[in-house]
Amino acid sequence: MTDIASLQQELDGQSPRAILKAALARFDNIAISFSGAEDVALIEMAHKLTDNLQVFTLDTGRLHPETYEFVEKVRQHYGIEIEVLFPDATEVQELVNGKGLFSFYKDGHGECCGIRKVNPLRRKLATVDAWITGQRKDQSPGTRNEVPVAQIDSAFSSDTHQLIKFNPLADWTSKEVWDYIRMSEVPYNALHEKGFVSIGCQPCTRPILPGQHEREGRWWWEEATQKECGLHAGNLIASDNQ
Repeated sequence: MTDIASLQQELDGQSPRAILKAALARFDNIAISFSGAEDVALIEMAHKLTDNLQVFTLDTGRLHPETYEFVEKVRQHYGIEIEVLFPDATEVQELVNGKGLFSFYKDGHGECCGIRKVNPLRRKLATVDAWITGQRKDQSPGTRNEVPVAQIDSAFSSDTHQLIKFNPLADWTSKEVWDYIRMSEVPYNALHEKGFVSIGCQPCTRPILPGQHEREGRWWWEEATQKECGLHAGNLIASDNQ
């Protein structure tokens, strides 16, 4: 079992690269979750640190065409394998047949995200000892203010499987991420050039206006402080209660 307090003390205040290096050195069976700009910045750092880079992404079946092109661009740019995770076809079929293609506009995004994102993620995380995400503290109003650089993943751990989660970019701002992307000539999603900042599924993502918070482009019909799809929500609640 990992002594999380000692690990947090060791990594607190360290650079994203140093946090990644420590995470990769401590765990052989560790994977990077890839979907957006922050994640590809982490891939840029990590691919220089290890030849055993494990990367996965979630294909919900509702992504923008530009996002699929972005995934392929990253795969080719770094010459890496990207494991694409899909939702259970029967679960999707039952949801769509029972409630239609846009039920989330009426009863919230939780059920759809649970089927299309959380369930396949849970299956993947049961096979690794640790994972790396691109979460930042300033990313979402009211929900990500207490993101630590390392934590026990209370949402996806079990009595027999302790999962460690690393957030190397927790203390970076969006500007720092994009400064790094430009400096390193890292691939990015073409939707960023059209006013999109936080990019998810096509029906649930839109560009933002000047001065709006980046997460205001996600699930805009819902209350601002609840804009989590479930991939991180359990850990964020746990952090708030500590």
